[in-house]
Amino acid sequence: MKILIATRADDQIADMTALTHPNIQQYAQKCGAEFISLNQMADCPGNGRFHYRIMEFYRLLEEYDRVLSLDSDILISSKCPNIFDVVPYHQIGTIYEDKGSRANDRHKRIQKAQSTFGVVNWTTGYINTGVFLVSRLHRPIFQKINGNYWTDRGFDDVHLGWQIHKHGFEIYELPFQYNHMSMFSEEWNQYANRFNSYIIHYAGAGIFDKKNRIEQIQNDLKVINDCN
Repeated sequence: MKILIATRADDQIADMTALTHPNIQQYAQKCGAEFISLNQMADCPGNGRFHYRIMEFYRLLEEYDRVLSLDSDILISSKCPNIFDVVPYHQIGTIYEDKGSRANDRHKRIQKAQSTFGVVNWTTGYINTGVFLVSRLHRPIFQKINGNYWTDRGFDDVHLGWQIHKHGFEIYELPFQYNHMSMFSEEWNQYANRFNSYIIHYAGAGIFDKKNRIEQIQNDLKVINDCN
C-alpha cells in the first residue's frame, strides 16, 4: 500500500516549518510514508487560497492509497502510534472539535453550511483537518460544491464535513490526543496536559502558555526532544 503524509505550507511560514517539518518528516519515516508540502495556492479568494490546498488530495489519491493531512503548525511525539494502523481503511480519521467551549459556535457553522449547500443530516461531528486521514475511496469529498467553496469561517473543515455527510462516509473519531489543540487543555477537559498527547496542534493563536506561536513551538519542541 502506498501512503503519503501531506502538509500545506510556503515561504510565508518558513520560520515555523523550520521547526515543525523535520519533526513531521521523522513521523513519516516511522510510518513508512512519503512526505510532501503543498505550496500552490488554490483558486479560492482570501484565506481560502491557503486552506484549500487540501483539494489537491483529489489528484493525490489517484497515486496513493491513503493520504494523511497534517498541518504545518503541529509537533508529534516519538510515542505517537502509526495512525495508518489505527484508522481502518474505509473510514476517515479525524477528531471532533464541537465540544466544550467550541460546541455552540461549531454547531452554528454546521447549520449555516446546510442552509447554504443543502441539508445532509449533519447535526454534530465538526471535523478538523489538521490531522485528517483519508483513503482512495474518499476522493469525492475533495471537490467543489455546486462549483463553489465554503468561504465562511471554518473553510475546508466545513466544506469537507458537509461533503462527508453528503456521501455517507464513515468517520473514525480519533481521541483528542491525536490533535491536541488549546481547547483540549481547558477546564471542561480537566486541563489535559498537552505533553501527554501524541500530537500537539498550535491552531489559531496556538497559545498554551507562551506569548506567541513560534515561541510556543520552540519551547515545546525542546520538551518533546528531552522526553524522547
